[in-house]
Amino acid sequence: MLIGAHVSPAGGLAKAIDRGVERGARAIQIFNQSPRMWRATVYRDEDVSAFREAMAASSVDAVLIHAVYLLNCASEDPDIRAKSLASLTHSLRAGAAIGAAGVVLHPGSAKTGDVTKAIGRAGATIREALAESERCELHLENTAGAGGTLGRSFEELAGLLEAAGGDESGGQGDRLGVCLDSCHLFASGYDISTPTLMDSVLRQARRLLGAGRVRSLHLNDSQTPLGSNRDRHANVGAGELGEEGCTAFLSASGLQRLPCVLETPGENRQGPSREEVARAQALHERGVGERKKNGPAGGGARKKR
Repeated sequence: MLIGAHVSPAGGLAKAIDRGVERGARAIQIFNQSPRMWRATVYRDEDVSAFREAMAASSVDAVLIHAVYLLNCASEDPDIRAKSLASLTHSLRAGAAIGAAGVVLHPGSAKTGDVTKAIGRAGATIREALAESERCELHLENTAGAGGTLGRSFEELAGLLEAAGGDESGGQGDRLGVCLDSCHLFASGYDISTPTLMDSVLRQARRLLGAGRVRSLHLNDSQTPLGSNRDRHANVGAGELGEEGCTAFLSASGLQRLPCVLETPGENRQGPSREEVARAQALHERGVGERKKNGPAGGGARKKR
Protein backbone atom coordinates (compact mmCIF):
# COMPACT_ATOMS: atom_id res chain seq x y z
CA MET A 1 0.00 0.00 0.00
CA LEU A 2 1.27 3.44 -0.94
CA ILE A 3 0.55 5.51 2.15
CA GLY A 4 0.90 9.28 2.07
CA ALA A 5 -0.93 12.56 2.47
CA HIS A 6 -2.83 15.39 0.85
CA VAL A 7 -0.35 18.23 0.27
CA SER A 8 -0.35 21.70 -1.22
CA PRO A 9 1.16 22.56 -4.63
CA ALA A 10 1.56 26.21 -3.58
CA GLY A 11 4.69 27.84 -4.99
CA GLY A 12 4.86 25.50 -7.97
CA LEU A 13 3.51 22.10 -8.91
CA ALA A 14 6.78 20.31 -8.15
CA LYS A 15 6.65 21.68 -4.60
CA ALA A 16 3.93 19.10 -3.92
CA ILE A 17 6.49 16.34 -4.42
CA ASP A 18 8.88 18.07 -2.01
CA ARG A 19 6.13 18.26 0.61
CA GLY A 20 5.33 14.60 0.09
CA VAL A 21 8.97 13.64 0.56
CA GLU A 22 9.12 15.77 3.73
CA ARG A 23 6.26 13.68 5.11
CA GLY A 24 7.74 10.32 4.09
CA ALA A 25 4.83 9.78 1.68
CA ARG A 26 4.62 7.08 -0.98
CA ALA A 27 1.51 8.76 -2.42
CA ILE A 28 0.27 12.34 -2.46
CA GLN A 29 -2.99 14.06 -3.33
CA ILE A 30 -3.34 17.65 -4.53
CA PHE A 31 -5.96 20.10 -5.70
CA ASN A 32 -5.12 21.20 -9.23
CA GLN A 33 -6.83 24.54 -8.53
CA SER A 34 -8.31 26.39 -5.56
CA PRO A 35 -10.86 23.98 -4.06
CA ARG A 36 -13.40 26.76 -3.55
CA MET A 37 -13.09 28.63 -6.86
CA TRP A 38 -14.23 27.81 -10.38
CA ARG A 39 -11.24 29.48 -12.03
CA ALA A 40 -8.92 26.81 -13.42
CA THR A 41 -5.16 26.74 -12.93
CA VAL A 42 -3.39 26.09 -16.24
CA TYR A 43 -0.10 24.21 -15.96
CA ARG A 44 2.67 25.18 -18.36
CA ASP A 45 4.70 22.47 -20.09
CA GLU A 46 7.67 23.35 -17.87
CA ASP A 47 5.50 22.92 -14.74
CA VAL A 48 4.50 19.44 -15.86
CA SER A 49 8.07 18.49 -16.77
CA ALA A 50 9.40 19.71 -13.41
CA PHE A 51 6.71 17.74 -11.59
CA ARG A 52 7.43 14.53 -13.47
CA GLU A 53 11.18 14.89 -12.97
CA ALA A 54 10.76 15.55 -9.24
CA MET A 55 8.44 12.57 -8.86
CA ALA A 56 10.75 10.23 -10.76
CA ALA A 57 13.62 11.18 -8.44
CA SER A 58 11.56 10.83 -5.27
CA SER A 59 10.01 8.16 -3.07
CA VAL A 60 6.54 9.25 -4.21
CA ASP A 61 5.05 6.53 -6.41
CA ALA A 62 1.51 7.80 -6.98
CA VAL A 63 -0.34 11.09 -7.19
CA LEU A 64 -4.07 11.76 -7.01
CA ILE A 65 -5.89 14.94 -7.95
CA HIS A 66 -8.96 15.86 -5.91
CA ALA A 67 -11.63 17.68 -7.92
CA VAL A 68 -12.84 20.93 -6.38
CA TYR A 69 -15.66 20.94 -3.83
CA LEU A 70 -17.85 23.28 -5.87
CA LEU A 71 -18.63 20.57 -8.41
CA ASN A 72 -22.13 19.10 -8.42
CA CYS A 73 -22.46 16.86 -11.45
CA ALA A 74 -26.02 16.03 -10.33
CA SER A 75 -27.29 19.61 -10.03
CA GLU A 76 -30.70 20.47 -11.47
CA ASP A 77 -29.18 23.82 -12.51
CA PRO A 78 -27.80 23.50 -16.07
CA ASP A 79 -25.27 26.27 -15.41
CA ILE A 80 -23.80 24.43 -12.39
CA ARG A 81 -23.65 21.20 -14.38
CA ALA A 82 -21.86 23.00 -17.22
CA LYS A 83 -19.32 24.50 -14.82
CA SER A 84 -18.88 21.11 -13.15
CA LEU A 85 -18.27 19.45 -16.51
CA ALA A 86 -15.67 22.04 -17.50
CA SER A 87 -13.85 21.80 -14.16
CA LEU A 88 -13.90 18.01 -14.06
CA THR A 89 -12.66 17.76 -17.65
CA HIS A 90 -9.85 20.17 -16.82
CA SER A 91 -8.84 18.07 -13.79
CA LEU A 92 -8.82 14.86 -15.86
CA ARG A 93 -6.64 16.51 -18.50
CA ALA A 94 -4.27 17.79 -15.79
CA GLY A 95 -4.17 14.29 -14.32
CA ALA A 96 -3.22 12.82 -17.69
CA ALA A 97 -0.46 15.43 -18.09
CA ILE A 98 1.20 14.71 -14.73
CA GLY A 99 0.64 10.94 -14.77
CA ALA A 100 -1.88 10.87 -11.94
CA ALA A 101 -3.32 7.57 -10.76
CA GLY A 102 -6.72 9.23 -10.87
CA VAL A 103 -8.94 12.22 -10.18
CA VAL A 104 -11.07 11.79 -7.04
CA LEU A 105 -14.58 13.20 -7.30
CA HIS A 106 -17.44 13.75 -4.88
CA PRO A 107 -20.18 12.61 -7.29
CA GLY A 108 -22.66 15.34 -6.42
CA SER A 109 -25.84 15.96 -4.49
CA ALA A 110 -29.53 15.44 -5.13
CA LYS A 111 -30.20 18.01 -2.39
CA THR A 112 -33.93 17.51 -1.73
CA GLY A 113 -34.71 16.13 -5.18
CA ASP A 114 -35.19 12.63 -6.59
CA VAL A 115 -32.05 10.53 -6.05
CA THR A 116 -32.56 8.31 -9.10
CA LYS A 117 -32.87 11.33 -11.40
CA ALA A 118 -29.84 12.94 -9.72
CA ILE A 119 -27.77 9.81 -10.36
CA GLY A 120 -28.80 9.98 -14.02
CA ARG A 121 -27.73 13.63 -14.30
CA ALA A 122 -24.43 12.95 -12.56
CA GLY A 123 -23.76 9.93 -14.74
CA ALA A 124 -24.38 11.91 -17.93
CA THR A 125 -22.01 14.70 -16.80
CA ILE A 126 -19.29 12.24 -15.81
CA ARG A 127 -19.67 10.31 -19.05
CA GLU A 128 -19.18 13.54 -21.04
CA ALA A 129 -16.09 14.52 -19.00
CA LEU A 130 -14.54 11.14 -19.74
CA ALA A 131 -15.33 11.54 -23.45
CA GLU A 132 -13.64 14.95 -23.50
CA SER A 133 -10.45 13.71 -21.82
CA GLU A 134 -8.03 10.79 -22.16
CA ARG A 135 -6.09 8.27 -20.09
CA CYS A 136 -6.57 9.57 -16.55
CA GLU A 137 -8.90 7.52 -14.35
CA LEU A 138 -11.83 9.01 -12.42
CA HIS A 139 -12.46 7.69 -8.90
CA LEU A 140 -15.90 8.33 -7.40
CA GLU A 141 -15.58 8.84 -3.66
CA ASN A 142 -18.05 7.34 -1.21
CA THR A 143 -19.74 9.96 0.97
CA ALA A 144 -20.76 10.21 4.61
CA GLY A 145 -24.42 10.60 3.64
CA ALA A 146 -25.25 14.11 4.85
CA GLY A 147 -28.17 15.74 3.07
CA GLY A 148 -28.65 14.55 -0.46
CA THR A 149 -25.03 13.66 -1.23
CA LEU A 150 -24.71 10.80 -3.69
CA GLY A 151 -22.48 7.80 -3.04
CA ARG A 152 -23.45 7.12 0.58
CA SER A 153 -23.91 3.41 -0.15
CA PHE A 154 -22.41 0.85 -2.48
CA GLU A 155 -25.79 0.64 -4.17
CA GLU A 156 -25.65 4.36 -5.00
CA LEU A 157 -22.04 4.08 -6.17
CA ALA A 158 -23.02 1.14 -8.39
CA GLY A 159 -25.85 3.23 -9.85
CA LEU A 160 -23.47 6.10 -10.54
CA LEU A 161 -20.93 3.82 -12.19
CA GLU A 162 -23.62 2.32 -14.41
CA ALA A 163 -25.04 5.74 -15.34
CA ALA A 164 -21.53 6.97 -16.21
CA GLY A 165 -20.78 3.99 -18.44
CA GLY A 166 -18.78 1.89 -16.00
CA ASP A 167 -20.31 -1.32 -17.36
CA GLU A 168 -18.90 -0.61 -20.84
CA SER A 169 -15.65 -2.56 -20.78
CA GLY A 170 -12.90 -1.76 -23.23
CA GLY A 171 -13.84 1.91 -23.45
CA GLN A 172 -14.16 4.90 -21.15
CA GLY A 173 -15.83 2.67 -18.56
CA ASP A 174 -12.46 1.13 -17.74
CA ARG A 175 -11.32 4.56 -16.51
CA LEU A 176 -14.02 4.62 -13.82
CA GLY A 177 -13.16 3.52 -10.31
CA VAL A 178 -14.00 4.18 -6.68
CA CYS A 179 -12.10 5.91 -3.88
CA LEU A 180 -13.00 4.50 -0.47
CA ASP A 181 -12.78 6.90 2.47
CA SER A 182 -12.61 5.19 5.88
CA CYS A 183 -14.34 8.04 7.75
CA HIS A 184 -17.13 8.23 5.19
CA LEU A 185 -17.66 4.46 5.27
CA PHE A 186 -18.02 4.51 9.04
CA ALA A 187 -20.20 7.63 9.14
CA SER A 188 -22.53 6.23 6.47
CA GLY A 189 -23.13 3.09 8.51
CA TYR A 190 -20.50 0.59 7.37
CA ASP A 191 -18.80 -0.82 10.45
CA ILE A 192 -15.12 -1.33 9.58
CA SER A 193 -13.80 -1.25 13.14
CA THR A 194 -12.34 -4.79 13.11
CA PRO A 195 -10.65 -6.91 10.43
CA THR A 196 -13.64 -9.27 10.22
CA LEU A 197 -16.10 -6.40 9.79
CA MET A 198 -13.84 -4.64 7.29
CA ASP A 199 -13.55 -7.81 5.20
CA SER A 200 -17.33 -8.17 5.21
CA VAL A 201 -17.73 -4.59 3.95
CA LEU A 202 -15.22 -5.20 1.16
CA ARG A 203 -17.11 -8.32 0.09
CA GLN A 204 -20.21 -6.16 -0.27
CA ALA A 205 -18.21 -3.65 -2.31
CA ARG A 206 -16.90 -6.32 -4.67
CA ARG A 207 -20.35 -7.83 -5.13
CA LEU A 208 -22.04 -4.52 -5.94
CA LEU A 209 -19.24 -2.58 -7.65
CA GLY A 210 -17.30 -5.39 -9.29
CA ALA A 211 -13.83 -6.77 -8.71
CA GLY A 212 -11.02 -4.26 -9.12
CA ARG A 213 -13.30 -1.23 -9.05
CA VAL A 214 -11.75 0.23 -5.85
CA ARG A 215 -8.71 2.13 -7.13
CA SER A 216 -7.68 4.54 -4.33
CA LEU A 217 -8.14 5.17 -0.62
CA HIS A 218 -8.51 7.97 1.92
CA LEU A 219 -7.50 7.15 5.48
CA ASN A 220 -9.30 9.35 8.00
CA ASP A 221 -10.56 8.57 11.48
CA SER A 222 -14.06 9.79 12.33
CA GLN A 223 -15.00 12.37 14.94
CA THR A 224 -18.58 11.09 14.89
CA PRO A 225 -20.05 7.64 15.62
CA LEU A 226 -21.12 4.84 13.31
CA GLY A 227 -24.04 5.86 11.09
CA SER A 228 -23.91 9.54 12.08
CA ASN A 229 -23.93 10.66 8.41
CA ARG A 230 -21.57 13.48 9.37
CA ASP A 231 -18.30 14.10 7.52
CA ARG A 232 -15.92 15.04 10.32
CA HIS A 233 -12.36 13.78 9.91
CA ALA A 234 -10.21 12.96 12.94
CA ASN A 235 -6.51 12.24 13.14
CA VAL A 236 -5.44 8.62 12.74
CA GLY A 237 -6.37 6.61 15.83
CA ALA A 238 -7.87 9.63 17.60
CA GLY A 239 -11.51 9.15 16.63
CA GLU A 240 -14.34 6.63 16.77
CA LEU A 241 -12.48 4.13 14.60
CA GLY A 242 -9.41 4.27 16.80
CA GLU A 243 -6.18 2.43 16.08
CA GLU A 244 -7.93 -0.90 15.62
CA GLY A 245 -10.36 0.42 13.01
CA CYS A 246 -7.66 2.30 11.11
CA THR A 247 -5.47 -0.82 11.18
CA ALA A 248 -8.34 -2.99 9.91
CA PHE A 249 -8.84 -0.61 6.98
CA LEU A 250 -5.14 -0.37 6.15
CA SER A 251 -4.45 -4.09 6.29
CA ALA A 252 -7.40 -5.39 4.25
CA SER A 253 -6.02 -7.79 1.65
CA GLY A 254 -8.00 -6.41 -1.28
CA LEU A 255 -6.55 -2.92 -0.85
CA GLN A 256 -2.83 -3.58 -0.75
CA ARG A 257 -1.93 -2.34 -4.24
CA LEU A 258 -3.55 1.05 -3.87
CA PRO A 259 -2.50 4.65 -3.11
CA CYS A 260 -3.85 5.71 0.29
CA VAL A 261 -3.72 9.36 1.37
CA LEU A 262 -4.45 10.94 4.73
CA GLU A 263 -6.78 13.96 4.75
CA THR A 264 -6.67 14.42 8.51
CA PRO A 265 -6.75 17.82 10.24
CA GLY A 266 -3.37 17.28 11.90
CA GLU A 267 -2.05 19.33 14.81
CA ASN A 268 -3.31 22.93 14.76
CA ARG A 269 -5.22 22.05 11.58
CA GLN A 270 -2.01 22.01 9.54
CA GLY A 271 -2.86 18.74 7.81
CA PRO A 272 -1.11 15.36 8.00
CA SER A 273 2.42 15.51 9.38
CA ARG A 274 5.42 13.25 8.82
CA GLU A 275 4.75 11.71 12.22
CA GLU A 276 1.13 10.90 11.37
CA VAL A 277 2.07 9.36 8.02
CA ALA A 278 4.67 7.25 9.83
CA ARG A 279 2.03 6.21 12.35
CA ALA A 280 -0.29 5.07 9.57
CA GLN A 281 2.55 3.16 7.94
CA ALA A 282 3.32 1.44 11.26
CA LEU A 283 -0.33 0.50 11.76
CA HIS A 284 -0.39 -0.91 8.24
CA GLU A 285 2.71 -2.99 8.85
CA ARG A 286 1.33 -4.26 12.16
CA GLY A 287 -2.05 -5.10 10.67
CA VAL A 288 -0.62 -6.93 7.67
CA GLY A 289 1.66 -8.90 9.98
CA GLU A 290 -1.27 -9.95 12.14
CA ARG A 291 -3.32 -10.97 9.10
CA LYS A 292 -0.47 -13.07 7.70
CA LYS A 293 -0.91 -15.40 10.64
CA ASN A 294 -4.20 -16.42 9.04
CA GLY A 295 -3.26 -16.03 5.37
CA PRO A 296 -1.56 -13.60 2.98
CA ALA A 297 -2.64 -9.96 3.06
CA GLY A 298 -1.74 -9.27 -0.53
CA GLY A 299 0.98 -6.93 -1.63
CA GLY A 300 2.80 -5.14 -4.34
CA ALA A 301 2.67 -1.46 -5.20
CA ARG A 302 1.62 0.29 -8.35
CA LYS A 303 4.48 1.31 -10.55
CA LYS A 304 5.12 4.92 -11.37
CA ARG A 305 3.46 6.09 -14.56
